[in-house]
Amino acid sequence: MPEQRAPRIVGESLLPEERLRRRADFLRCYKRGRRQYGRLVTLYVLERGQEAVCPRLGITVTRKVGGAVARQKIKRRIREIYRRWSQRRQLPPYDILVHVKPKASQADFTTLQTEIHHLLQPLIRPEHQAG
Repeated sequence: MPEQRAPRIVGESLLPEERLRRRADFLRCYKRGRRQYGRLVTLYVLERGQEAVCPRLGITVTRKVGGAVARQKIKRRIREIYRRWSQRRQLPPYDILVHVKPKASQADFTTLQTEIHHLLQPLIRPEHQAG
């Protein structure tokens, strides 16, 4: 009897198809993506083709931000902010690359969250925005 797999639970977790993983995808975002600047991060946003279903998130943190521990901490915070954002499912299928600036290492979680939400908000499709 063949083994049955449990269905994929689509909840708050970021699935592999919701992450930028390949170097070519990161480079494409840097080269062709539309930029949105903040004090702590810069977003590079690139529209994907019609076959794409969901947005993908990528994060880059250079050594200017700090050592390995500091860089990982920032990445975890950004993933958590994006993962728990209630409007994440309303985003069109974009590639979103978050490039962290050195100032972000001194920012607290709430400040980082406020800035990222502020930069992501204009990306939501007009028919999904409340108000």
